[in-house]
Amino acid sequence: MGKSGGDQEDLFMTYQQARGPGHPFYRVVNEILRKHGFDEFVEGLCKKFYAPTMGRTSTVPGVYFRCLLLGYFEGIDSERGIAWRVADSLSLRDFLGIAANHRTPDHSTLSKTRIRIDMETHQEVFNWVLGVLAENALLKGKTIGIDATTLEANAAMRSIRRRDDGRTYNEFLTDLTRSSGIATPTREELAKTDRKRKGKKTSNDDWHNPNDPDSQVTKMKDGRTHMGHKQEHAVDMDTGAIVAVTVTGGARGDTKTFGDTIEKAANTLEDVAEDVSKKARSKLSDGIREVVTDKGYHSNDTVNLMAAAFIRSYFSEPDRGRRKWNGDDFTQQAVYANRRRVRGLRGRKLMRLRGEIIERSFAHTLDTGGMRRTHLRRHPNILKRVMVHVAGFNLGLLMRALIGNGTPRGLQDRAAALAAFVWTLIRSLLVEIALQAPAARQRYQVCVPPTWPVITPAVA
Repeated sequence: MGKSGGDQEDLFMTYQQARGPGHPFYRVVNEILRKHGFDEFVEGLCKKFYAPTMGRTSTVPGVYFRCLLLGYFEGIDSERGIAWRVADSLSLRDFLGIAANHRTPDHSTLSKTRIRIDMETHQEVFNWVLGVLAENALLKGKTIGIDATTLEANAAMRSIRRRDDGRTYNEFLTDLTRSSGIATPTREELAKTDRKRKGKKTSNDDWHNPNDPDSQVTKMKDGRTHMGHKQEHAVDMDTGAIVAVTVTGGARGDTKTFGDTIEKAANTLEDVAEDVSKKARSKLSDGIREVVTDKGYHSNDTVNLMAAAFIRSYFSEPDRGRRKWNGDDFTQQAVYANRRRVRGLRGRKLMRLRGEIIERSFAHTLDTGGMRRTHLRRHPNILKRVMVHVAGFNLGLLMRALIGNGTPRGLQDRAAALAAFVWTLIRSLLVEIALQAPAARQRYQVCVPPTWPVITPAVA
């Protein structure tokens, strides 16, 4: 039996010990990136952000963007968590191409690199991944589904202040309680005043958070009221690829953000079509032809926008009762045409797919992807991180087409599921062999699990 401790570490290490075997999922991802020239592409884009001679050696652009892709693949929400995970894993070092005698990027390096690389460059990387999907026939761009969800901001409700005089919420309640005749209110009296005050709604017109001015008071998906942002996806309904993502204030209505998202999706698809090969371009749609949304996006303005752009809209219509058009024939025809399409066979099919495909993009990027709560502030910073995060989701679609799984965690689940299937198959074969003997068939009653076929003795 060996004893722990007291062993002197080796002075030198072999190349295999320093690099590690690597993860099979990330080896395939690196093969895809190398095949399509990812490192050369991002180095050319980011060359203008790096000084030629001054300062210490900077983080390579390919390493920076790979670190943000790891945020999706590993389900890590913060850049600090990404830095810890990369420093702790030999397989991720191999994915990043960092030897054991070199330091991995820390969180401050990732943060400063994100700040210095502009939004347009992150958008170009996002478009590059979509181009890879187009080259592999995983992007159509004909039918686009749009939906939004909320992100929890890196700001607390207790830190909000009045816009007019800068008072905190506690100071605001204290002044209300004192005006009612209580000179020195206690915490219980403040809570009682808060429950009974008129207009208990905390309006964004009256309140803001100085720590993150872009965040807004928002009702989250779980019913809590929190400072939040709104993330909106434009998804290719034929393949599930996210073609555009926007981040706005959490309290902004769907009809207010719809125009920006659909315009960004159209511009992105146009840019991708210009950069891909002629063969891939032939499989892309000549512009967006259909848009599918839920009833939160239905309004005269959004329906008219689609009609003016000659795009077929499939917007679920809320029950507004009998409407009066007041001579607005264009809006009336557009609304009636949308209603007719939604009630048709294709409209009902698209509505069923909308709840499956678009919600799946939120589940993968935010819930299992770890970005339901953001640790960044200001919309430009958040959108940079979210854009590369979503690019990882799109890259996962290609991985799922190649190896059957879009994340390394899914690859582990696949191995366990395969082992369980093989063991179940072996047990069923043993039962079938045992049933070949006549004596065994006569004795065999209901001795098998309920999922197997029940075999009873033959009646003489």
